[in-house]
Amino acid sequence: MMKTLYIIRHAKSSWEFTNLSDEERPLIEKGIKRSKKIGNYLKEKNVKADLIISSHANRALHTAQIIAKKIGYQEEKIQIDKKIYGSGIDNLFNTIYGIPNEYNCAILFGHNPTFTNIANYFLDEKIDNLPTSGLVCVVFETDNWNEIATAENLENYIIRPKEL
Repeated sequence: MMKTLYIIRHAKSSWEFTNLSDEERPLIEKGIKRSKKIGNYLKEKNVKADLIISSHANRALHTAQIIAKKIGYQEEKIQIDKKIYGSGIDNLFNTIYGIPNEYNCAILFGHNPTFTNIANYFLDEKIDNLPTSGLVCVVFETDNWNEIATAENLENYIIRPKEL
């Protein structure tokens, strides 16, 4: 059996609204367009997510909603995990380990530097930075999410929106 994990950094957001908290910052048009590109890529690859988990931050959740719509995942089923925002790699692993084993494909939406760090944990070719709307896919040979740190990594790659 296999588990497939997609790690997607939130889309490009605005710094213009100085009255908003960091968590409330909205996406900009460029970010929305790039999220749609990533969503179209996943749709073309016939990705069927069993579970989508997002940070509660507006920019991450909005990115998740755009991509969920593209791949036919019901928006109201997106799980929000406040621990993803501002957390380190250990907390992110705990989120992944908590995914029910009956789910074979999960997508996480969140933030740097944690998403670059976890991407580099799995990627054969390390990256300096997971760009906004960047996607990392990792396929593991395991039946259990709590074994992915040690499971054989069958496939891994990164998709940058500007490459699409």
